[in-house]
Amino acid sequence: MKKYISIAIVAICALCVSSCAKFLDVNSQGAPTQNQYFQNDQQAIDAIDACYARLPQEAVLGRELYWEQACANDIVWGRTRGYPTLATLSYTGDESPLRGVFERAYKEGMNRCNWVIQQLLIKQEGTTLTAIEKRSLGEAYFMRAYWHFLIAYRYGTKDLGVPFVAYETVEGGYNNEIPEQQASVMKNYELIISDLQKAEEILPAFDEYDVADQGRACKQSAVAVMAKTYAYWATWDKSQWPNVISCVDKLENTYGRDLHPVFTDLFAPDKTKFFTKEYCWAFPSNGAKDGAGGGSIEFPGVSLENKGWGKFNGWGQFKPSYDIYAEMAKDNVGGEKNERLAASILEYGDVFPYFGEDRVFWSTSDVESGFAIYKFLQAFAPADPHEAGFVLNNPDWPCTLINWPIIRFADCMLLRAEANLVAGNGAAAAKDINRIRERSHLKPLAGNATWADLYHERRCELAFEMAADHAADCKRWAVGGDAEIKALAIAELNAHPQVRHYADRQDPNSEFTVGDYEDYTSPAKNWSDKYMTFPYPSEQINKSAGKLQNPPTWK
Repeated sequence: MKKYISIAIVAICALCVSSCAKFLDVNSQGAPTQNQYFQNDQQAIDAIDACYARLPQEAVLGRELYWEQACANDIVWGRTRGYPTLATLSYTGDESPLRGVFERAYKEGMNRCNWVIQQLLIKQEGTTLTAIEKRSLGEAYFMRAYWHFLIAYRYGTKDLGVPFVAYETVEGGYNNEIPEQQASVMKNYELIISDLQKAEEILPAFDEYDVADQGRACKQSAVAVMAKTYAYWATWDKSQWPNVISCVDKLENTYGRDLHPVFTDLFAPDKTKFFTKEYCWAFPSNGAKDGAGGGSIEFPGVSLENKGWGKFNGWGQFKPSYDIYAEMAKDNVGGEKNERLAASILEYGDVFPYFGEDRVFWSTSDVESGFAIYKFLQAFAPADPHEAGFVLNNPDWPCTLINWPIIRFADCMLLRAEANLVAGNGAAAAKDINRIRERSHLKPLAGNATWADLYHERRCELAFEMAADHAADCKRWAVGGDAEIKALAIAELNAHPQVRHYADRQDPNSEFTVGDYEDYTSPAKNWSDKYMTFPYPSEQINKSAGKLQNPPTWK
């Protein structure tokens, strides 16, 4: 039988044989054979680093997952792409970002983690693992869970789950055939939680890592992703919501997670501001002078003005819509732009530091929305960002040195607020929402929180943070949410994004009108619950000889 998910030993060898000075420094210096692995601590480090390696780069978190966000109207594409179906709810599953992320999640994600877990458990049967090997085993459980989660919520439903196998559970050893497709995505979530519980037990707490290893998964990371997994599981089974509350309570009371007092610090290139109490899991870019972009964060350069006004090779691919600007502007008082909006979005006429100068924002690149994502642009402020070590001077890798948030405590607090709303406890939900609002000096809610308050806060607080996945929030609310938030989500999923059209794009003072984004006017969006998930790539279905099946809604 053909195999659509192949073992990744060769890929691991090609990626992870360097002597790593710090986390995700993975420049290859050779290709060892499989039986050379796990002879010493460095080989364990190299093997587990390969399980992380694809996430922060272009292939997944760098930009590929973010094309999907256009269907929820917070962003528009600044440059026309060949897969507008992702924005218009008419996708086929064969769009290149969908194909690529699916393949990498299995071949370069779960399979690598499966192999590391299997090999370390085999070694553990004959000897005591070193502290590094034990930590690596915990990281492998965590990363297998995270890659599994990325696939589960994007492809699985209550009626049919996604393929998964844990190599270590197969009697006689796994033969690398196609993993069985779980009967329900709820079974996938159960398996993900099991891996995260093992990870929490084994991993160090964040404070036990030294500076060189900050960014590796820790106990806090495992519990935070558990909270998110339970929240997605609750789409199909509302009895999981109390588990969300328990996880977030543990993060706060056992593991000391809290909000950092300064919102903008969370997105600064200054390493001293990287790891705050708000940190649960993030990728620390491994340096802007590394020359190749490996382990560096690309998304800020991908979103920067195309050609960067002659200063830097920005790609200009993602821009805020008028819709998210208007939503965030609801918190303005007396005509003054609120702190969170000012830190997240540039509009025409805003002044911001750029290559050592105060620049007035306007844009002439490609398709224009009237706005730019500002949340991640602090790295471009110094006169020479490259010399400062904040920006990689390589046109093929527009990377910056920032703490790239995958999940932070504010996200978890809002999941707890959502769980409390499900339980009818609007006062507890308001407490979490108000802590987040007060951090950005926004007016607190006057009484109990509503579903509209929760919708607004998740959308605005987590805007443009890729792993928060606003589009997936809207989809899970549309399928399993309370009537109020369900209506808000479906209205957004059915609407076309709006932008500002300026009479003179080089004049911030010129007149503008608000209208539909021109690339998404046809076909009309028409929400159906089947769009909760993507259909599988047809290539993978064909290779599986019928073993891989789409959910019934896609047949």
